[in-house]
Amino acid sequence: MSAKNPTRRNVLKTVGGLSAALALGGGGVLAAAGTAAAVGDGFGLRIVDRNEADARMWYYRFQTAAIGWNPGVNVLLPDDYHWSGRTYPVLYLLHGGGTDQDFITFDREGVRAWTAGRPIIVVMPDGGHAGWYSNPVSSNVGPRNWEQFHISQLIPWIDANFRTYAEYDGRAVSGFSMGGFGALKYAAKYYGHFASVSAHSGPASLRRDNGLVGHWANASSAALDLNGGTVYGVPFWDEARVSADNPVQRIESYRNKRVFLVAGTSPDPINWFDTANETQVLAGQREFRSLLGNAGIPHEWYELPGGHFIRHDMMQRDIDGVIDRLRKA
Repeated sequence: MSAKNPTRRNVLKTVGGLSAALALGGGGVLAAAGTAAAVGDGFGLRIVDRNEADARMWYYRFQTAAIGWNPGVNVLLPDDYHWSGRTYPVLYLLHGGGTDQDFITFDREGVRAWTAGRPIIVVMPDGGHAGWYSNPVSSNVGPRNWEQFHISQLIPWIDANFRTYAEYDGRAVSGFSMGGFGALKYAAKYYGHFASVSAHSGPASLRRDNGLVGHWANASSAALDLNGGTVYGVPFWDEARVSADNPVQRIESYRNKRVFLVAGTSPDPINWFDTANETQVLAGQREFRSLLGNAGIPHEWYELPGGHFIRHDMMQRDIDGVIDRLRKA
């Protein structure tokens, strides 16, 4: 999804950003506002709400034909973005499922601290309460095409509006829970987009245990997002779509990527949701790791005490690893 001439585009944006900062003494509030004026519509996205008052965390909400409501995104900029003139790698960070999860999730968890002083842009988009980073087979509430929104619209929009490396070695994707699945799916299905992929308590196998994760994707999407519609179809799955999305069936697509996996080994025994989620995550990641190992594909993995939650130390380790893998700012 690179622009036709990303080098020229980045030079123009760099010069524009530097001129605004220099004219106002470098990096002040007015300099940031001058740079922000360049952020506009495109790729099927029309900005309907925005906030660029914070020096690092910029917020946008879009109208798009891909989604029947206006999804939001947080774009976390490096500390020196407004005055450095540098081009940066990008991490797409995907939230989990549930009514308490959205594009603000990682800001609440501490992403500003994890990235302080680090040369990377972090993009955190909405993915629905149970969107599963997919274009659903059916919807009774209008379009909920999260895969189209993220891959065909948001990524090129980010590259057009921010100083990014619009290339394979310039992007990583990571996520928690449903977002970890989304990261594994996107990295395999769109091989040339991401050089690093990470799943924090994210399921890696849709079909194991009689398709438990696939059935959960259908049930949760029907209840929370699609008013009875489903991601993969009921009573019969769209088998080709499941196979295309299933990480354990796309092993060769992870070759030459950085792969980072985290799973919990001891979910809360009296919390059925925690137990059901992390037990399945752990089993699926072990299956996935075995297949990667048999194929000779390097990967970094951690099995840690606890259940289904975001581990801040692992997020920090992951972000540092992403920066080491991607093209340098």
